[in-house]
Amino acid sequence: MLLEVRDLHVEFHTREGVAKAVNGVNYSVDAGETLAVLGESGSGKSVTAQAVMGILDMPPGRIPKGEILFQGQDLLTLKEEERRKVRGAKMAMIFQDALSSLNPVLSVGEQLGEMFIVHKGMSKKDARAQAVELMDRVRIPAAKERVGQYPHQFSGGMRQRIMIAMALALEPELIIADEPTTALDVTVQAQVMDLLAELQREYNMGLILITHDLGVVADVADKIAVMYAGRIVEQSPVHEIYKAPAHPYTRGLLDSIPRLDQKGQELYAIKGLPPNLLAIPPGCAFNPRCPMAQDVCRTDVPPLYPVTESPVPRTSACHFWKECLHG
Repeated sequence: MLLEVRDLHVEFHTREGVAKAVNGVNYSVDAGETLAVLGESGSGKSVTAQAVMGILDMPPGRIPKGEILFQGQDLLTLKEEERRKVRGAKMAMIFQDALSSLNPVLSVGEQLGEMFIVHKGMSKKDARAQAVELMDRVRIPAAKERVGQYPHQFSGGMRQRIMIAMALALEPELIIADEPTTALDVTVQAQVMDLLAELQREYNMGLILITHDLGVVADVADKIAVMYAGRIVEQSPVHEIYKAPAHPYTRGLLDSIPRLDQKGQELYAIKGLPPNLLAIPPGCAFNPRCPMAQDVCRTDVPPLYPVTESPVPRTSACHFWKECLHG
């Protein structure tokens, strides 16, 4: 197993109290496999990824419990200097806002080349040549002429390709892509996702794709983890979750996707708002918004019930997952 997250908890200490952002997350991803992590803003997707990468601000963040095993080694036990050797070289992250993630006063060639200078001790000339090669690999036209340009001189889609090139620079074994298609138009979204999938196959990388859009992951993911209020509420192979979701929250996300056969109809929206992480509701955190909620949902936290065991295990944190599955 390339990466395995076990019972991970992350909390933030604020003036108002302790915000429990991640509450016992378990997931895994292997080489060549794509895991899509879905959920609304504030569900804990990005915080989990930041904990895996070791880039959480601590304080105010804190990891009171859990393990993050990368190739069998618990990253949480490493010193910062050792953790830094893993970042970039063995695992890398693509952030959602390319413009704010890139340095506006350095050319893209300098930013791409820095990886080779710091990690491989290359000269600036050799690092620049590697930067051009990377830009070619992610299909940026006229890479040799554009390597000296600055981030603002590229379109949103091209900047996202530069972020992908930076993540690929040292040929890591795992890439975490945090909303990589946000703010891009539909055509460019498809191009970026196709590029990621192609590069993943070429390098046999593990890929964690963080998104709130079920439509983006249908053709690229192998399995899906749906998060709500810092907890995974459903895990499933990708095609099974589209055919028959086993959690009301997943069903709500699917029903929110615009469909061609519903032209002129009002779009569905999940009622209510995501919970306040300072005061997560008792029982199932989704119960105030759930159309299937009953008394037990307001008092008892549902475990992850086994839905199927093979070929890939499927679980649902819903007391009434059977009714949801067949509803």
